[in-house]
Amino acid sequence: MELVTKKRLHLFSGRANPELATEIAEQLGVELGDPGLIDFANGEIKCKFAESIRGGDVFIIQSHAACEAMSPNDAIMEQLIMVDAARRASAKRITAVAPLYGYARQDRKAAGREPITARLLADLFTVAGAERLVSIDLHSGQIQGFFDGPVDHLTAAPVLIDYLSGVMGPDSVIVSPDTGRVKVAERYATRLGCDVASIYKRRATDNANESEALGIMGEVAGRTCVIIDDMIDTAGTICSATETLVANGAADVMCASTHGLFSEPAVDRLKNSSLSQVIVTNTVPIPSSKQFDKLVVLSVAGVFADALESVFEDASVSEIFDGQNLF
Repeated sequence: MELVTKKRLHLFSGRANPELATEIAEQLGVELGDPGLIDFANGEIKCKFAESIRGGDVFIIQSHAACEAMSPNDAIMEQLIMVDAARRASAKRITAVAPLYGYARQDRKAAGREPITARLLADLFTVAGAERLVSIDLHSGQIQGFFDGPVDHLTAAPVLIDYLSGVMGPDSVIVSPDTGRVKVAERYATRLGCDVASIYKRRATDNANESEALGIMGEVAGRTCVIIDDMIDTAGTICSATETLVANGAADVMCASTHGLFSEPAVDRLKNSSLSQVIVTNTVPIPSSKQFDKLVVLSVAGVFADALESVFEDASVSEIFDGQNLF
């Protein structure tokens, strides 16, 4: 007996960032499935897919970010429950899609008696039943090695570069907010045909969200500066770098980042800073209460749609970025 089957793509979303998932579904030309998520009175989450996914290629999208309805921990747990439900429903392959991968900054032991939570999270997805992980602009590339299965590490660089090429002048400079992001800044600068500068800073040992810019390497006087980083959390690093650039004669300062977390007091800091534009993508939902005049939000739905289509068709994901997705 011989049976020829057709591959079926099933796309589901958690409740942390349904707007992005809807955009991805529209780009793919598929319907976003109903995961049947409900909350019990005590806050526990239940998932029951409204359609059969037996033998299907299942993609479950969830940003590990805080939103009005849940914390990052709630978002992670919800996605894990959905992955487990898909495994028990006999899905052929399950891919966890995390536009923002939680706990990415806890990727190593910086001091004694600390966890490596980014690895713990990868283990949880493996145990739940995820065979593949898709994320964008991880805080550090080594996180790819924490997950036992394939990891497709995407980058928002094409989206950000396309926008920046229209707003940057001929004498602009890409700025790394610290020495750890210099290679990323260099790749942006190469694509945009401009110079690179770097801020060197000192991070407070008693407060993980505070840092102090000490100086700058590179010529910024009279030039438009664009600070490149993977995320904006409390905006302390970005605003400190902006002040340093302005003090060194920068004519205009913008920042571009993939993940706009905007934890307090980020919005007030950014509003009152010398930044002319704050450019982020929609990997994290940004409520109206956190939106302000300087903010520009770009969509990465097209990047994810192309990647998920390639995964479904067992084609190369890196070819989407011409091999430049290791930012």
